[in-house]
Amino acid sequence: MSEKNLKPTMRENKRYLFIETEASRKEIEEAILEFLGILGYAKAGILFLGKNVLAVNREEVDKVRAALACYRKVINVKRVSGSLKKVVYRK
Repeated sequence: MSEKNLKPTMRENKRYLFIETEASRKEIEEAILEFLGILGYAKAGILFLGKNVLAVNREEVDKVRAALACYRKVINVKRVSGSLKKVVYRK
């Protein structure tokens, strides 16, 4: 059996968040889980692409930003972009 790739219209659209924080990856995950719960975390489809970059489902960006803002440690979202190149290299 051959695997078929998804059509571009069926793929999940991601947005990339550049964050500034002293919090660890575990604390960032905890912040999102506290606010959104397990189902919300799964819907957001969060991927860690480095220490400061998160990939998030397009529809859930506002919820993830709210979760990070409500956490007891300071987690600042500096930039959100649809392109990984723009979010990392833009100054």
